[in-house]
Amino acid sequence: MEWVWTWGGECFGYIDGKDLWTYSGKHVGKLKDSEIYGRSGEYLGEVMNGNRLIRNKAKSSWRGYSFTPYGRRGGYARYASYAGYAMYAGHEDFLGPDAF
Repeated sequence: MEWVWTWGGECFGYIDGKDLWTYSGKHVGKLKDSEIYGRSGEYLGEVMNGNRLIRNKAKSSWRGYSFTPYGRRGGYARYASYAGYAMYAGHEDFLGPDAF
């Protein structure tokens, strides 16, 4: 299990195997290499710099396989937020965990 934060520094949750979970225990995405796809197969974003989530605007129309999310897990205490990184051109911040 590896904890991840949005590009802006907000604690999002964690990656367990190839699955992205919010800190509150909701299964929201599957990883294909470093890219993350939602339950309907929509591109959500990707992992960069090891533990940061970011969204490449040029990939917004990309599709992966759809999946049925796992049931909720018990939540974890949220880690502290970190300072955000400067945004790359053509990118935007990953949605926060409350958006799912």
